[in-house]
Amino acid sequence: MQKFLSIPINAPGETSQLVAVDGIVLIEAASTTTVTITYGNAAAQDVVTITHGAVALGDISVRDRIQDSVIAALQTSWTNPKYDVSLAGLTLAAGGAVTVTGIAIA
Repeated sequence: MQKFLSIPINAPGETSQLVAVDGIVLIEAASTTTVTITYGNAAAQDVVTITHGAVALGDISVRDRIQDSVIAALQTSWTNPKYDVSLAGLTLAAGGAVTVTGIAIA
């Protein structure tokens, strides 16, 4: 069964967005405001970009939270296709809580 992360999003008209877990080949902190998830193989790849508030340079806590959520989702029963990602405890460089402001695929 396909697994999905349910990522909370702070955008007009949205509360969360589902992102597929199957087929992930790489999760990385692309910048202080984005985490990318790459799917596929060398011949054809899709990249999901998760945009969030700015964290400190070198802070990979948002990437780690997404990565840990993928692992946790895969450890759940096949009857639980959705895993809720919590951003609780993650902080911005300027202080305050990390929120996701956008999710896009290219």
